[in-house]
Amino acid sequence: MWVVLAFGSAFFAGITAVLAKCGIRNTDSNLATALRTVVVLAFSWLMVFVSGAQASLSTVAPHTWVFLILSGLSTGASWLCYFRALALGDINKVTPIDKSSTVLTMLLAMLFLGEGVTWLKVLAMAMIGAGTYLMIQKKQPAAQPTKGHGWLFYAVGAAVFASLTAILGKIGIENVDSHLGTAIRTGVVLIMAWVVVLVSGKAHTIKKIDPKSWLFLGLSGVATGASWLCYFRALQLGPASVVVPIDKLSILVSIGFSALVFKEKLTPAAALGLGLIVAGTLVLLL
Repeated sequence: MWVVLAFGSAFFAGITAVLAKCGIRNTDSNLATALRTVVVLAFSWLMVFVSGAQASLSTVAPHTWVFLILSGLSTGASWLCYFRALALGDINKVTPIDKSSTVLTMLLAMLFLGEGVTWLKVLAMAMIGAGTYLMIQKKQPAAQPTKGHGWLFYAVGAAVFASLTAILGKIGIENVDSHLGTAIRTGVVLIMAWVVVLVSGKAHTIKKIDPKSWLFLGLSGVATGASWLCYFRALQLGPASVVVPIDKLSILVSIGFSALVFKEKLTPAAALGLGLIVAGTLVLLL
């Protein structure tokens, strides 16, 4: 079951990137993140009450609260970096770097969660790492103006914080219902996102958001909520070193839709890199 949930997480996460890219075209990226999180929070708590998990809220242990809060902070930092990177760069550039968190997560899972090292995992990490490198090397077509390299800093930050999110989240949801754990984490992300918006002085720009952007931000929030619910339930049931790589297959969905919606194309080297990432992920299922 956890494999199916992990693939479900990948699908919804892939859709999230494209919908969010549409939603932040005319919106400050930090404000867009905060608004999306409101939708995710509502969706998460809806699932908590539908499943009846709210009854166990009073039994959540103190150390579980600590790890859930830390995981939420890491998620918030990852989101802020990721959507800022999307605002500055192409999906085909940002997504591969974000997905490189797979290798770091696998290493952290081996070190801190006691998940074993096998030659297949080492091979998979090598393939995913090589594939990510090839995709990062994608050259900007001569006909298109460059957008600078500011997106790279944020994309790397998103990958690092995403890795920490997976490890902290895995520990935090061991003794709590996954729906409830997701909802608690989302509350932390929401607070963090709005603090950043208020500190940056961008709250007033909410009046300038057009109806189309509101629609895409709302849809991306729903997609994120669905992805999270699948992801953390899969983490609860399966090994982080396998769940996380499967989740990162969302790159296929993101790049596929980016080609259709934004006309972003892959170079031969980037296509080879994508193939290596997918192959390396599938090796983990052997």
